[in-house]
Formats: sequence, structure tokens, C-alpha cells
Amino acid sequence: MFSWLHFLSYAILTAVTPGPNNIMSMSNAGKLGFRKSFPFNLGIWVGFSIVMLLCTFFCNGLSQLLPKIRMPMSVLGAAYILWLAWKTFKSSDHIEENHLHSGFTAGLLLQFVNPKIYIYCIVSMEAYILPFYQGEFLELTLFALLLAFIGFLFTLCWAVFGSVFRALFSKYARITNTIMAILLVYCAATVLLSYV
Repeated sequence: MFSWLHFLSYAILTAVTPGPNNIMSMSNAGKLGFRKSFPFNLGIWVGFSIVMLLCTFFCNGLSQLLPKIRMPMSVLGAAYILWLAWKTFKSSDHIEENHLHSGFTAGLLLQFVNPKIYIYCIVSMEAYILPFYQGEFLELTLFALLLAFIGFLFTLCWAVFGSVFRALFSKYARITNTIMAILLVYCAATVLLSYV
């Protein structure tokens, strides 16, 4: 039976952790304000949706052709999540910024080189969705768009609270990084436990 709790906990925890979308969104909003940085965030959403759809149907096709890849892809995804947990735990207080591009096109194009969202989709599909909805194109499309929307919502949260997050991460970096790392370990465990 499909577990909305495990799926949503993975999707939300992965979307809320720092990554290129969240850091760039926070940085742009901190520099330009929310309203002027919104086109960049809209570009993220459109690009995110395109990548989620492409990745979803690639995973579906590959899983139908090679059903034995589910386990190795999930193990690799869990290993990547554990690596992210380690990097998050060991990261410094400093948040890197880049204001070179802040428009719609920059947000859209960022999605095609953002490894975090590819892993986000592949693990979501292989561990949670495809075992129950493989070959069901309407459901897969809706899940892909849901994943993109969840990512977009948290990108907007990072933009809205850009300056607050920057101060929070600087002041409470060790605690924040530890909590995020523990939550990522939990996500990796749920991916691996989906086989038990």
C-alpha cells in the first residue's frame, strides 16, 4: 500500500534542505526583495516541473525495461542522501551566494544542472511511487507535478525568509545542520526499509 507519510516526509525534507534552488532564491530575495526575485522563482518552478516530468517518465520506462534496477537505484539514492547528511552535518556557518543571474531564464536553466532535483525525483519514483503506479501515466504526471510544486513552495519559503534564514543559519548553524543531517538519515532509512 502506498505510504503518503513516507513519501511526503522524504519529499518535504529533501525540498527544505539547502541546495542550489534554495540558496539562490534566498540570496536573490535578500538582495532584490521578494517581488523582484519572483521571476527567478517562477523560472525554478517551470524548469523543476519539466525536469520532474522528464525524469519521471525516464524512470518509469527504465523500470519497465529493467525491473531489477529499482533496488540498486534506491541504494544509490540512499547512499547519496547519506552523503548529503554528512556534508550538511560538516558544513560551515557560511552560506555561499551568487547574484550573477536572477531572472526567469536563469531559474529555469538552473534546473537542468541541479543534481539535487534529479536525485529527488529518482528516489521518489523508485522507492515510493513506481512500485504502486508504474505505467499509470496520469498518476505519474500528477506525482511529478506534486514533487515540483513541493520544491517550489520551499524555494519560495527560502525567498520570503531570506535574510532571516541567513541570520538563523549563521547563529545556529551547528544545531540546524545536525537536525537536517538526522532528518536526511531518516529519509535514507525509509528508502532502504521500503524493501523490508
